[in-house]
Amino acid sequence: MSTSSTIKARLLNYNIRTGASRSTYFFFLATHLFSSSPIATSSAFASSSTIPSAFLARTISSIGIPSSSHRHFQSATTATNIPILSSHFQYPSQASKSVHKNYFRSTTLKMTRDNKTNIVNNPPKRAKLTPHPPSTKTIGTHSGTFQADEALGVWLLRQIPLYRHSPVVRSRDPSVLQTCDIVLDVGGIYNHEDLKYDHHQRDYDERFDPKIKYDESNQVIQVERCTKLSASGLIYRHYGKEVIRQYYPELTQDMVDLAYVKMYDSFMEAVDAIDTGVEPIPPRENESPIQLQYVDKTGLSSRVSRLNPRWNEIDETTEKSPDPDARFEVASEMCGQDFLGMLTHIVESDLPARSFVDEAVKSRFEIDSSGEIICLPTGGLPWKGHLYDLEHEYNITDPLIKYLLYTDQAGMWRIQAVSVEGKGFENRLSLPKEWRGVRDEDLEKVAGIEGCTFCHASGFIGGNKSFEGALEMARRALENGKKI
Repeated sequence: MSTSSTIKARLLNYNIRTGASRSTYFFFLATHLFSSSPIATSSAFASSSTIPSAFLARTISSIGIPSSSHRHFQSATTATNIPILSSHFQYPSQASKSVHKNYFRSTTLKMTRDNKTNIVNNPPKRAKLTPHPPSTKTIGTHSGTFQADEALGVWLLRQIPLYRHSPVVRSRDPSVLQTCDIVLDVGGIYNHEDLKYDHHQRDYDERFDPKIKYDESNQVIQVERCTKLSASGLIYRHYGKEVIRQYYPELTQDMVDLAYVKMYDSFMEAVDAIDTGVEPIPPRENESPIQLQYVDKTGLSSRVSRLNPRWNEIDETTEKSPDPDARFEVASEMCGQDFLGMLTHIVESDLPARSFVDEAVKSRFEIDSSGEIICLPTGGLPWKGHLYDLEHEYNITDPLIKYLLYTDQAGMWRIQAVSVEGKGFENRLSLPKEWRGVRDEDLEKVAGIEGCTFCHASGFIGGNKSFEGALEMARRALENGKKI
């Protein structure tokens, strides 16, 4: 084997072991070759800490990297001169392996982030709203018991300049509501031109855009939403994108559109469904109704409901019933904080993660020839939704991806089973039953794999001290699955 082939093989192995991207692999390969070349020791570079990217480009071509892969190298060399890191390119000894691996992993993450789309290049940060004088426009909604839909709707309106800090009038008197500039959740009219946003009409049937799903042949189908839009849903339909732009003004229109849909799917739809009385599990024909095994009262709608003054509640200061309008303001702000929490997660965490998952899916055959194992550069990355979307986008149907490898915060390698799309706890292929609930040396003996640390009792996740061990666990689990 030639010197360049040997180096390529060793670095590719190192690349796979650490989950590095292909652009990082090519960059490290070229710099490794440069570090041992005559030009590196010449007087021109004797005291230099950088390598000219033009030299690296020539090096890439000279060692036989296919032209189709040049884009990975080009994306890895965005600067005119590249730092010399040759001391890190020697294949690590056992004693220094952890040091090199940690350095390589941190460099991989930085380079991957630096060479993806703009949203990864410069992860968006939520902006503070520009100071704005209180609006003179009045928002009207109904009095009495309040719910999450109008409380959230009011908060959404107040985020845009036209209604920033607008006063709220809570009444059911039509003559009072007529004096308001915009009215929601009361009045029996939905008309955007007239700024009326009620959803209680008999013939009302407004819904958000259909969901995009896939049939068994991986063909796109549109599925009508299960719920009609509540007051907050109507406000979100017409003003949601403007709200997103207020907090993330640098997002492209495509990213705003994507965040807009994700926010509805992840946050707004549940508020609509609860307010309009849609059961989370619909009854099926000729089947007995499904009995819920527990009830969740920790959601936003439940928390807003509990802010209404209780029938027998007395304020200790005033010795009177609490002011419902004041409580409404507390509820509206609480809805807003929940909305912002979800929006921040989607824009600053979920959307940037897509490129990492995309890279892992594309390079899955470099991890294992089965194509059923992918490796992410770090744990904590929101990957599930992106993985399902990418499988559909790339028409990955047989076989589907079964396992994910990544490191946790302590540096331990994890193997996690991919759940069935649309299911919370059903896996495509759980880890072997013999492993479940077993730890450390006992698990090593049962699995026959060195470095095993644990396997969850449900078989959805396990751990190993090394990448090789985690990869072997995934391979053995795939083999075991074929026997079932």
